[in-house]
Amino acid sequence: MFTGIIETLGTVKNVRTEGTNKHFTLTAPFVHELKIDQSVAHNGVCLTVVAIENDTYTVTAIDETLQKTNLSFLAENHTVNLERCMPASGRFDGHIVQGHVDQTAVCKSIEDQNGSWLFTFEYDAAQGNITVEKGSVCVNGISLTVVNSKANSFSVAIIPYTFEHTNLHTLKVGDTVNLEFDIIGKYIARILKPQLG
Repeated sequence: MFTGIIETLGTVKNVRTEGTNKHFTLTAPFVHELKIDQSVAHNGVCLTVVAIENDTYTVTAIDETLQKTNLSFLAENHTVNLERCMPASGRFDGHIVQGHVDQTAVCKSIEDQNGSWLFTFEYDAAQGNITVEKGSVCVNGISLTVVNSKANSFSVAIIPYTFEHTNLHTLKVGDTVNLEFDIIGKYIARILKPQLG
C-alpha cells in the first residue's frame, strides 16, 4: 500500500527486453535500503525489486503492465517518481493508493499561474472511471486533488515543491501519464452500477 507522496526521483539506467517483459534498472538515493522482493511504486505502478547491484536495482514489468501504463515509454535517463510501501507506523499524508494503475491519460495543457501550475489531463471515460471535484486522484504516483472535474478530463493545481520534487517538471503537453482513481470511489461506483443500470 502507498500514499501517493513521492519519496524521491529515480533515473533509468538500462532497459532490457526479454520476451514480452521489460527489465528496468534504476538508480535512486535509497538503493542501499532496498531488499529483494520489496515493492516500489514507479510512476504509480507497483513493481517488485528482483535484483540489487551496487547503486542500482532492477524491476520487471510484464506485458499487461506495459500495455496499461506509461512504463512502455521509459528509456535510459528518464526520470521516474518513486515511493516505497508505507510502513505500518506511517502516516497517510496523501490517500490510499494501491499501485494498480487503472488507465492512462494525456496531458492536454500546462498553465503557468505565477507561483503554481495547472495541469489538465484527458482520459477515456468509456472505461468507467470518474473523478470528483476536490476528490483524490493519483497521477504518475502522485496524490493530487482534482479541480475542474469533467466526464473525461480533470485538472490539478501543482505547488512549486511538488513541481520540483516529482517528474511533473519534465512533463510536456501530449505526454502520457498513469492514473489510479480513488479506491473508495471505485468501490461505490461498482456497488451502485447494477442499481443504476
